[in-house]
Amino acid sequence: MSIEDRKSAARKAALARRKAAFESAPPDAWAVLDQVLARHRGACVSGFLPIRTEIDPRPAMAKAARHGPVCVPVIEGPGLPLRFARWTPDATLVPGPFGAATPAEPEFLEPRVLIVPLLAFDRAGNRLGYGGGYYDRTLAALRARGSRTAIGFAFAAQEAEGLPLEPTDQPLDLIVTEAEIISPEAFASSS
Repeated sequence: MSIEDRKSAARKAALARRKAAFESAPPDAWAVLDQVLARHRGACVSGFLPIRTEIDPRPAMAKAARHGPVCVPVIEGPGLPLRFARWTPDATLVPGPFGAATPAEPEFLEPRVLIVPLLAFDRAGNRLGYGGGYYDRTLAALRARGSRTAIGFAFAAQEAEGLPLEPTDQPLDLIVTEAEIISPEAFASSS
């Protein structure tokens, strides 16, 4: 089975787990993320506007916006890295690619902390995305220009083992779920 076939099967399984988690999610699923973002007050934070059954970071993003700039990803085309437009809780949004809304009048920023959506993750900090490579390209480019913190945000049920990986896949620095904070660094030292 090819890497693409393995990734396709892993995505299908992850979507089913995420849908079930979404349907039973507590209303404060964002609370642990809020605790993590409190450590980064004043830093430019990139969040995301959830699509379909993704966990919703917007309440934590709104709290972070009281202390520093918050932005959301903008897809400008296939094969390109993401750009990030300033977001506020009352921002006027327009439809963007893949159903993700974007600010109507973007002011572009460069985040230091990125809340990254995903389909599946493991405790080593690996993530499985939707397959476009947008976050992998973006994280690689941003990290080449300086330190960045990539925080995967997902339901605990999205954890998986044996994720199919490629050399271009960018690792996460932390994973935050509705239940816990997972530090891949701590996992590596205990393995």
